[in-house]
Amino acid sequence: MCANKLRYAVIGCGAIGGYYGGRLALAGADVHFLFHSDYSEAVSRGLQVESINGDFLLPHPQAYRDVAAMPPCDVVMVSLKTVMNDHLTQLLPPLLKPSTLVILIQNGWGMERDLSLLFPELKIAGAMAFIASNKVGPAHVRHLDFGAITIGSYCGEQEALLLQVANDMSNAGIPVVLAPDLTTARWRKLVWNIPYNGLSVVLRSTTDQLMQHPDVCALIRDLMLEVIEASRLFGATIPESFADEMLEATRKMRPYQPSMMLDYLYHRPMEVEYLYSRPVREACEHGFLMRKTQMLEQLLLFNNLHNVAEKP
Repeated sequence: MCANKLRYAVIGCGAIGGYYGGRLALAGADVHFLFHSDYSEAVSRGLQVESINGDFLLPHPQAYRDVAAMPPCDVVMVSLKTVMNDHLTQLLPPLLKPSTLVILIQNGWGMERDLSLLFPELKIAGAMAFIASNKVGPAHVRHLDFGAITIGSYCGEQEALLLQVANDMSNAGIPVVLAPDLTTARWRKLVWNIPYNGLSVVLRSTTDQLMQHPDVCALIRDLMLEVIEASRLFGATIPESFADEMLEATRKMRPYQPSMMLDYLYHRPMEVEYLYSRPVREACEHGFLMRKTQMLEQLLLFNNLHNVAEKP
């Protein structure tokens, strides 16, 4: 092993962690996976990834069911749903060294700040996964489209480490961009996530079905422009033309069920807080009402409450 080879931990081995961690491990990186309910399958059958870039199997991933058994790592990739972030106070400490970088590969706004309040000395980065990927079974991920990841620093001196992470990802066939401005990168992802995740649940539709209806397309564009306007209150620089770029990109992508739609279908808690409530609340504190986004938030909160309560 090279002296400077990074050791990675992946916390949350679903559609995102399973794919990116799997790619890194396939390329020879030292990757340690924390599994939950599918630990036994990962050990007995391996981590299976079906991908438009080529299927692969990790027959013997470095799999754990208890974070206490994992070694301290140079990089911790957190790809849990944000509804699980309250567990990070127990999950992270066994993995940390003074130099450890934690990368939150999550959707939404405000997660890095919340984590920094819990761990003031921690090096933190945020990451946005531009990928259509689903977990389709225990230790089984299906990658449908795209695959790039954007990473930006939040706090702590970490430029050299981020460059090494980017190099490892590139060597693993993962397109990676190091964002100079994490705030803008986060809000750019919200421009897509806020309309498509929420409307897929409220209208019980896939992305292609949403795009086939002119009135829904108009609503999606209105939501996007509202997010772009709100983003400027936080210093983000996103042109209005970005909304049309996202609409066109979605028209061309394969039919897809966004992650929130899958959470709804499987009666799991949806990520309403960081994807909707936090942006709406903080924009309001800055004097801007995200009226359409807030209405979508309220509908999702209703669906979330009743859907989880009705879990079979």
